[in-house]
Amino acid sequence: EHGILIRGGEALETAHKLNAIVLDKTGTITKGEPAVTDVLTVEGYGNGEILGLAASAEKGSEHPLGEAILKKALEDDLDLEDPTDFNAIPGHGIEATIEGKSVLLGNTKLMNDRDIDLKDLPQQAEAISGEGKTPMWIAVDAHIAGIIAVADTLKENSKTAVAALHNLGLEVIMLTGDNKRTADAIANQIGIDRTLAEVLPEGKASEIKKLQTENKKVAMVGDGINDAPALAQADVGLAIGTGTDVAMESSDITLITGDLTGVVTAIALSKATIRNIKQNLFWAFAYNTILIPVAAGVLFPFFGILLNPIFAAAAMALSSVTVVTNALRLRRFKPPIIDKAMVGA
Repeated sequence: EHGILIRGGEALETAHKLNAIVLDKTGTITKGEPAVTDVLTVEGYGNGEILGLAASAEKGSEHPLGEAILKKALEDDLDLEDPTDFNAIPGHGIEATIEGKSVLLGNTKLMNDRDIDLKDLPQQAEAISGEGKTPMWIAVDAHIAGIIAVADTLKENSKTAVAALHNLGLEVIMLTGDNKRTADAIANQIGIDRTLAEVLPEGKASEIKKLQTENKKVAMVGDGINDAPALAQADVGLAIGTGTDVAMESSDITLITGDLTGVVTAIALSKATIRNIKQNLFWAFAYNTILIPVAAGVLFPFFGILLNPIFAAAAMALSSVTVVTNALRLRRFKPPIIDKAMVGA
């Protein structure tokens, strides 16, 4: 009914204890549909030439940022070549040979590792990052050629969902491979408390483990194959249903839609369920604790009160009815109303 699949009772029980939640950026906070926004070049190169080389190199890549560059090049009707010697460098970028030219495309760390002189472009890259965009450096034959800026669109409900998670008492943390400046810019837009930036795919689970060593009960929300280890490491893993099967298999809770407010609903449902269980335990013990001693004659020596055992049996039956009726109230559970006005949306 609420678009939430819960693998077992343990996940539902643990979710109410959470005090931190980690959101993977791409596909969770953002739509996972990045687009090229800017192309900056050094002297001697044109925008079309840089974009064409980058897109040709990315023909062998399946990374969303690479797909964005390729899409832009096709929209601009650029002639693309097939890459040779293609090599993906996880968490950093790619390298390929295009018509005899060695093309390197990726982040600042990749350029520094290859001793590429970035000239006066770092300041422009900083400005791009400050706008929440991801600058991708391109070098040709070991010389810097320019920057291609790519940005992903925030999901419409990301800001309101983060505000609702705060209302549930959770620290909201964003996990991303982007540089720190880009990550902070996006986090500031939607009210995220903390960012874990420049995290390689294989390092996501380690970041979750570090948070757990801080005595935090951590939930992880993701949608990709590289999120699977982190989802498994978290106290509660929540997979976006629009993501990969591997992510869903590794999670405790699956959100059928890509709506981030489903995370809010899942945690609120857990809290409501545990609260209901505690109420039921109270009523079950209250009837028995009070009426069984009375039926046994505890009050007779003092007040002359006796309770017919039939009434005691009826009271026990009534306790069962009360418990069941209270439990059925969960069928009328409604997700928290997220007030967009509270977050200025």
